[in-house]
Amino acid sequence: MTVAARLSPQPWMTAPESRALFDALASGGADARFVGGCVRDAWLGRPVKDIDIATHAPPERVMELLEAEGIRVIPTGLAHGTVTALCGGKPYEITTLRRDVESFGRHARVEFTDDWIEDAARRDLTMNAMSCTPDGDLFDPFGGLADLAAGRVRFVGEARRRIAEDVLRLLRFFRFHAHYGRGDPDAEALAACRDLAPRLPTLSGERVRGELLRLLTAPCAAAVWRLMMGQGIMVHLLPEAMDTDRLERLITVERDLGETPDPIRRLATTLDGDRPGAQKAAEALRLSNHERDRLLALVEPPVALAPCEERKSLRQALYRVGDAGLYGDLLLIAAARHDGPLELMALRGALAVAGDLPGLRLPIAGRDLLELDLPRGPAVGAALKRVEAWWIAEDFRPTRDACLEMARAVAGQASGRSA
Repeated sequence: MTVAARLSPQPWMTAPESRALFDALASGGADARFVGGCVRDAWLGRPVKDIDIATHAPPERVMELLEAEGIRVIPTGLAHGTVTALCGGKPYEITTLRRDVESFGRHARVEFTDDWIEDAARRDLTMNAMSCTPDGDLFDPFGGLADLAAGRVRFVGEARRRIAEDVLRLLRFFRFHAHYGRGDPDAEALAACRDLAPRLPTLSGERVRGELLRLLTAPCAAAVWRLMMGQGIMVHLLPEAMDTDRLERLITVERDLGETPDPIRRLATTLDGDRPGAQKAAEALRLSNHERDRLLALVEPPVALAPCEERKSLRQALYRVGDAGLYGDLLLIAAARHDGPLELMALRGALAVAGDLPGLRLPIAGRDLLELDLPRGPAVGAALKRVEAWWIAEDFRPTRDACLEMARAVAGQASGRSA
């Protein structure tokens, strides 16, 4: 395999931890390279998250070489040739070169090999099949660099066969198109995705969740979501999640305000205020309890919010929501539902109200009313609610002393009625 290009040195490539790993492997004659997403994203100048390494050395030999240099190694997947090295507190996944003998969904029966092209051929997309030495020699056996330059997401080999091996690749195609693609998607891949979409229900909810939530963080998530709907993909996944207009408006609002994309918030906009639909989506995607509860709250808000209300009304809404993050999410979704022109300064001001939440605490509690000789029981709760309603109506300004004075008046009224 010839060198296709030179990758300029990256901090993670030249880091002492990376050098220590490669030096340890080289000491035993093990050829090793960086592979996959770290090479792809480094070439594009994007942040690199996970660092994966491949080598022709068997996993037991990898462990032996690294442990000899005092590097801790965890046998995370020996049967598939994978170990995780912890070096300088950072995890590095190191996998022995493999060829697939038999594929069946998520798992495959593999044999180890020393052939870099055989290993690259088992990867799903051309942009993920590149590898790079620590010195920056980049190998590209299937044209991944050209595809990256063109914004073209393309399978290694025949698309239909690769998807049939593992139907999750169908979702990965759309996820990568959302993050790396430009223009029309690869026609062969799109046709294969459309034809094999009926197999999607065989996937576990957890695997679908991972792909769809990552897709939803992309800048053009709405366009790709709409594409998936048009190709008959979503009907096999989330038939309840079909509102892309609001998703598109939310993405615009997030971009204009500099807000970090949030997949649960974005998913909520596709559900069109449908709580039963949100519940079905949460179950289908195996969302955590926290994610499910948040999704339901975003789809069916505990209080109506409008982005251009006066500060007093916004503070009251914030108090009723009781969660600054949820309040901000609801405002952004309300802005996405807003039909007319939206004043960003007003929306920024409304979002800033979330900072008031720590001060929105009723200065008195039930024990204070008991000291006013109110009998224990429903009378205390009723009196406290009356004081709270007055305190809210006064825009949360009354102090503890003022609230106690109002509580005395309420208690007196209650005593008079009981007499």
